[in-house]
Amino acid sequence: KVQLVESGGGLVQAGGSLRLSCAVSGYTYSRTWMAWFRQAPGKEREGVAAIHTSGPTWHADSVKGRFTISQDNARNTLYLQMNSLKPEDTARYYCAAGRPSDVATVDDYNYWGQGTQVTVSS
Repeated sequence: KVQLVESGGGLVQAGGSLRLSCAVSGYTYSRTWMAWFRQAPGKEREGVAAIHTSGPTWHADSVKGRFTISQDNARNTLYLQMNSLKPEDTARYYCAAGRPSDVATVDDYNYWGQGTQVTVSS
């Protein structure tokens, strides 16, 4: 059974940092894309960052220079380092796995975690 379990969310002041983790099990962690999405109340889920298990990455314009996606292939773990957090980053963050045609498209991912809440206070 494929499981993606996120952790690391919490409440942080604007300008602060958090590191999210996603532990992956039951999934062949090779030649695949892993991604972070987020969803704020009343808004659609949106892509934040993605990384291929061979290395290439993508970051949404809204987080470039502030967030960094990385992975530990040996531990089947995905990370999202979030710096200079803003109140508009407040959302539930989800990790996802799949072989998407478009790394930012929600429907292109097969597996999802339950999410972890990130709240940034002003």
